[in-house]
Amino acid sequence: MVLCTLALLVPSCARLVDGQGETSDGVRPNVAPSTLEIVGATDEDIDTLSRNALADLGTFWEETFPEVYGAEFEPLSGGYFSVDPDNFNDEDYPDDIGCFDGPEDVENNAFYCFPQDEGGDNVVYDRTLLAGLAADYGRFIPALVMAHEFGHAVQGRESPPSTLSIVFETQADCFAGAWTGWVAEDNAQHFLIRASELDDVLRGYLLLRDAPGSGPMEDGAHGSYFDRVSAFQEGYDDGAQACKDNFTDNRIFTQQEFNDQTDFDNEGNAPYDDSITISEETLDAFWATQFSEVFDAEWQPPTLQPYEGARPECDGARQRRDVTFCEPENRVDFDNQSLMPTIHSEVGDFAVSTLLSINYAQAARGQLGLDYRGEEALRSSVCLTGWYTSQFFLANIDAGATISPGDVDESIQVLLEYGENPTVLPDVGLSGFQLVDLFRQGFVRGPSACDVGV
Repeated sequence: MVLCTLALLVPSCARLVDGQGETSDGVRPNVAPSTLEIVGATDEDIDTLSRNALADLGTFWEETFPEVYGAEFEPLSGGYFSVDPDNFNDEDYPDDIGCFDGPEDVENNAFYCFPQDEGGDNVVYDRTLLAGLAADYGRFIPALVMAHEFGHAVQGRESPPSTLSIVFETQADCFAGAWTGWVAEDNAQHFLIRASELDDVLRGYLLLRDAPGSGPMEDGAHGSYFDRVSAFQEGYDDGAQACKDNFTDNRIFTQQEFNDQTDFDNEGNAPYDDSITISEETLDAFWATQFSEVFDAEWQPPTLQPYEGARPECDGARQRRDVTFCEPENRVDFDNQSLMPTIHSEVGDFAVSTLLSINYAQAARGQLGLDYRGEEALRSSVCLTGWYTSQFFLANIDAGATISPGDVDESIQVLLEYGENPTVLPDVGLSGFQLVDLFRQGFVRGPSACDVGV
C-alpha cells in the first residue's frame, strides 16, 4: 500500500496552490552531513538535505517511539531511494524496491511503502520535486516531506486507529509537527527551525490541501488546509503522544463537499455585500447566544460601520487601522473601499468574516469587563474567532446561513497573509503561526482556551 506525501502534485492526492512562498532556511550551519545511505542519491544539495532529515528523523523516533508506543523503533529495512524520473537508469537500483514499479510511480511524488510480502518498508522520493519545493519555499520543506513519510513508517509499525485516508494523512502531518517541535527545541543535529520561519512552513508546506469541495471520505483524501495545519500544530504543540491518541474516525474534519452546483460554481463564496450581511447576522446571533448561555449577560451588538476614504474618528481621535473596534461608541469600522473588497477577492468571503469576528470578540471582551487592547486581548479575540467559526461550521448558529467548503481554510489564509499587517491587526509581536494556533485552539477547545474566565 502506498501512502502519498504532503508534497504530492498529482490529482489523486493533493494539489499545490498557485503562488510561491518566501524562502526560509531551517538548516543548522557548519555541521557535517549524515552518511546515511540513499540509493540513487547524488551530491546535489537536495539529496544532502533529504539524507540529513532522514538521519535526524531516525534519532527522533528512536527516542520518541518507546515513550509513545512502549517498544523499540525498528529502522526501515527496505532503505531509501532518490529518483530523477527524467533521468532514470534502472541499473542503479535493485530489482525489487517494494511497491516502486518504475520512475512514473514517483514523478512529482514521495511515498512510504508499507512492508511487502518480500522485503522491507522504504521511502522513495522524486528529488526534482523536492528541489523545486526547496527553491520556492525554503530548504526546511524537503525535511518536512521526509517527516510526513516517516509518520507513515510509524503507522507501519503500530496500526493506526482508522482505515480512512484523511485520518492516515493528517496523523502523519501531526507526526511531522511533533518532529518539527523537537527540532525547534534545538534537539536535531542537522536542522534548527526558528520561530520566524514557521509562517513559511505553513505557507509553503501545508498549503497543499485537497481541492475545496472534495469529499472527506474519498480514497486518498488528505484533508482541508485547516485539517492539515491543525494536525501539524497539534503535533508541534503537544507532541507525538497527542498524534497517537487524537486521530480516530471521530475526529472533526472541516473538509466537506459542496452542497449544490451554485455553491460549486461560486467556489463557496457569497458576493461581497452578502458576505458583510452574513458576517453581521451570524456574529450577532453567536454572541447573543453565548452571552446568555455562557456568560449570563446580555449582548449589546456593536454597530458595523463601513467607510470609504479617510478612516473615521473614535472618541475624537482618528482610527489607526483599516478594520478596528471603537469601544466608546461600540462600533466596528472597516474599510469598504480597499481592504475588505480586496480580501474578499483574493482570499474569500469567510476571510472577511474572520477579521470582523476578531473585532466583535474585542467588543465582547469589553462588555465582559476585560481589556480589549494589547497582546493578551488579541490572543483571546483570535481564539474566540476560532470558537465562532467552529459553531458556524457545526451549524449551531441560528442565522439562516451555512458555512461552505473551504471557508475555514480562508481563516488560516487571512491570518497568515494579513495578521502581521499593523493596519489590519494590532502590532503586538504575534507571528502568523501563533495567530493560526490561537484560532485552532478556539476552534477545537472553545471558550475555555480563550482567557475569558470560562
